[in-house]
Amino acid sequence: MMTIKEIYEKFDKIGCTTFSTIHDGRAESRIAHFFAWDEDGIYFRTMIVKPFYKQVKEAGNITVCGMYPNSQVMHDENNLPSFVPGYSVRLTGDVRELSMKEVEEKAAHNRDFNVAVYDIKKYPATRIFLIYRAKGECYDFDYGKEHRDHKLERERFSYGGMEVEPAGLTITDKCIGCGKCQTVCSFDAIVPGTPYRIRGNRCDECGNCYVNCPAGAIVSKGL
Repeated sequence: MMTIKEIYEKFDKIGCTTFSTIHDGRAESRIAHFFAWDEDGIYFRTMIVKPFYKQVKEAGNITVCGMYPNSQVMHDENNLPSFVPGYSVRLTGDVRELSMKEVEEKAAHNRDFNVAVYDIKKYPATRIFLIYRAKGECYDFDYGKEHRDHKLERERFSYGGMEVEPAGLTITDKCIGCGKCQTVCSFDAIVPGTPYRIRGNRCDECGNCYVNCPAGAIVSKGL
């Protein structure tokens, strides 16, 4: 399981990421970044005059995602999409606003909070939020197998007591051992056995095994 520090470092390497909230039943997004982490969670800031502040306060939660090192989609000679090897990371969690006293106390022991103290003094409308409980995933992809013998490594994570569902689809005892699922899996995620088994860290949940299983032994997460 990834630590809070490791989660923060994945986002920090990306830099600016997409922060999403819900307002009046609609999803709204903007670009922002995290500025610090500690054992309590991960931190970001905004201003009380912005709609973002109101939305975060109303919802009490947020979703953040980003992609490294390149978010552009290129195409090969057959017009098929092509991606530079990298990773995407997403996080959804519960948030609370910090008081100025809390920020100053953290700044006394963590230099990353100095910029927050500076911002608040220069821009008094600045407020600091802590994502104190969260879950998410790091999705490390190499679709062309340039650096390893399989396309995907994914890792789910959580902290603060939030539960996370394991990655990957599941093969049940209805499996008849025909091997069709392994044949159609392009992610090398399926291992023979009784029943066959899906390695969640390699499974893209693309659905090939699900739609091709003659015994209906694959559990769907969507239907």
